[in-house]
This record gives sequence, C-alpha cells and structure tokens, in this order.
Amino acid sequence: MEQHHYNGALQKPIGSGFNAASTSTDVIRGIDLTGKIAIVTGGYTGIGVETTKTLAAAGATVIVPARSIEKAEKNLAGVANVVLEAMDLMDHTSIDRFAEKFLASGRPLHLLINNAGIMFVPLRRDSRGIESQLVTNYLAPFQLTARLWSALKKADGARVVNVSSLGHQFAPFNFDDPNFENREYETLSGYGQSKTALNLFSLELDNRAKAYNVRAYALHPGNIMGTELAREASAEIFHQLGLADEKGELLPEFAASLKTIPQGAATTIWCATSPLLNDIGGVYCEDTDIAGVASGPEISAGVKPYSIDEANAKRLWELSEKMTGVYFGVR
Repeated sequence: MEQHHYNGALQKPIGSGFNAASTSTDVIRGIDLTGKIAIVTGGYTGIGVETTKTLAAAGATVIVPARSIEKAEKNLAGVANVVLEAMDLMDHTSIDRFAEKFLASGRPLHLLINNAGIMFVPLRRDSRGIESQLVTNYLAPFQLTARLWSALKKADGARVVNVSSLGHQFAPFNFDDPNFENREYETLSGYGQSKTALNLFSLELDNRAKAYNVRAYALHPGNIMGTELAREASAEIFHQLGLADEKGELLPEFAASLKTIPQGAATTIWCATSPLLNDIGGVYCEDTDIAGVASGPEISAGVKPYSIDEANAKRLWELSEKMTGVYFGVR
C-alpha cells in the first residue's frame, strides 16, 4: 500500500545521525550537487546565506531571487556558482516574471528552497489587500512553486523545502478570516497561521507531487542568533512569549538554546539533500531529523496535529488557488 503522510503517519524521527548541534557543513559532507540547479529565496540574508553557500560549495548552481540586488551582491560577494535575479515576494507580478524567465531557459529545477520570511511585523497588506505575513510566508511560496512546477517535474527527483517555524504553534490556520478582515490583527496569530499554512502546503504538495518524483518538506530551523528575521519585533512580544524579561533582555535559558547560523541552516540542507528522505516526504523536520507530533496545548518541540491534518491541507490548497488566482497543475 502506498504511503502517505496525512495526519502524521510518518511523523517520527528516523535516526538521521545528526542533531540540534549539527551544522550545514556536517550535513553536506560527502554529497555532490554538481549539475544540480537550486533556487533559494531569501538566500542572501541570515540562514539563507549559509544555505546558498553550502549548496554552491557542493557544486550546485544556486539562483537567489532578491528584492535588493545590491544587498545580495554585498552579502554573497566572492561566492562561486551563484546567480542573482530580481524578485519581490510581496509583488505577485514579480514572482511571475522571475518564474517565466527561469522557465524560458528550459532548465530543470532540482531544489526549490522557500526560505524567505518575515516575522512579527505590523499590519501591512499587498496590492491585493492580503496581509503581509500570509503573503510572504505562504502565498508567495505557493505561487512560486506552482509557476515552477514544470521545471520541478523535469528534474526527475526534485525537492521543495519550505522553511517553517516552531511559531506555527502560535495559531492554526483561520479559514473563516485568514486576512484579518473581521478580527483584530494580532501579529503572533498572523505569523502562526502563515507557518501552519506552509506546513499544510508541504503535506498536500508532497502527496500530489510524489507521482512526478517531486517531494516536499517543511522544517523548523531552530531559534537562531544573528539573523534579521525579528528586526521589527518589539521587546514586548518576546516578553509575552516568555523569552525575555521586562527590559527586553533574553532570558538565560532561552539564550543558551539559540543556534548559530550554520546550525540553523543544517535542517534545510538535510531536507534538501539527505538520501534518507528519498522515499519519505510531506514531513515536518527539526534538529536535522523528522520531528515528532506535539500533542499538548503548550509550545513544545514537534508539529501540531492541526498543521498536518488531511482535511485542513486539502481545504487550504483550494483556498490558496482562489486567493492567488494561480491554479497548480498537479492533482
């Protein structure tokens, strides 16, 4: 009987041989990506830089779509095998232009790493009126993956890796009002539902795409020091989450749990390249292995059941096509 991953059927560690302290260099050791083509969104800041450098050093040609080409050139100066292209995830027409240019080259796409994201931002909307965290963290990756679908199929063994977050545990996806039109905007809920959506997308995409030898994964990279992700977050939010004191100083136990950037990129690289995942997809990973299911109400390691639920995944797919107007060519 064919395996699927709905409702966490495969959601358990497999003994990867790595752990929370493993780095991207540890994970890529012995893996040759010569001749492979990768796209890494957000591949010029934070763990995205490390992801880009690691894949490129292993021989892949890495295309980095960037909202700021100037910043990308500065952050990736001297890195071989990297190509920069213009794209803004908050502009759906920009995504289409980027994808059309790549498809026109006729090349296969072996790795699509939807790494870019925003977190804990004030209420903003794109030109369609859609809330910015939902757009950037989920609907843009959905659209980009859909537009690049033919190139992913052409690779005959592609992987789509979606960088999610433990923050999916802040909120399930709100199907009644995903766009905060009839409820007060709360940035934690907006972030949480956007990452829950990314997990559900990874699950449904894998179950639809595996017949074409395309697999999908979601992952929590860990809490990372030294990235720009939380640059707009207030000290109050971190205090509310129990991660900082009233002055905004990180609590010692939380500070001690932070990963370095090379450690933060390790799970992405593992999902993108590990042969242990050749016949497994749709799973949520953390600490360089498949995560377990987090069944309690508290924030903890693992993935919440609502984030890997079959009915939610199928319902979200249909809603995503309606919200973006982009109909995915895989059924």
